[in-house]
Amino acid sequence: MNFPPRPTRRAAVAAALLALVASTAPAAAVSAGPVRAQGPDRGLFLTVSGADQSWIRGVRLRCMPEPEGVHPEAAGACAALDAADGDFDRLAGRSKACTKRSEPIEVGATGSWHGRTVGWRKTYPNACLLDAATGPVFRF
Repeated sequence: MNFPPRPTRRAAVAAALLALVASTAPAAAVSAGPVRAQGPDRGLFLTVSGADQSWIRGVRLRCMPEPEGVHPEAAGACAALDAADGDFDRLAGRSKACTKRSEPIEVGATGSWHGRTVGWRKTYPNACLLDAATGPVFRF
C-alpha cells in the first residue's frame, strides 16, 4: 500500500480539522468578531494553528454548569471568558515581556457561550503575544 509523503498527510489532517471546525459553525460565525444569537450551549471548540496551518490543535471547552472538557486549564479559561462576557476581543490578558520574533499563530473559537453563537478568529505575531493577550484560554 502506498501512502502519500508525510507533509501531504499532515496537510490532509489539517484540512480535515479545518473542515470540521467550519462545518460546526454557521456561515455568519466566520467573521473576525463575535457573532451572537440565542441557542443551546454546546460549548466552544478552540483551535490554535501555526503559519499556513503547518500544525493545528483543538479542544472542546464547556463552562456551564461547571468547567469541563479536555482543556488543561478549563477553570482558568472559563473564568477569563466569564470576565470578558464571552467576548474574545475583551480578554484581560496580562503584561508580559515578549520578543518581536515573527512566528504567526492563528486562533479561533466556534460554538456557543451561554447560549450565544460564537465565531471568532485572530492571528497573533507569536505564541508569547497570544498568551499575553488571551491568558489561559488558548493554553492547550
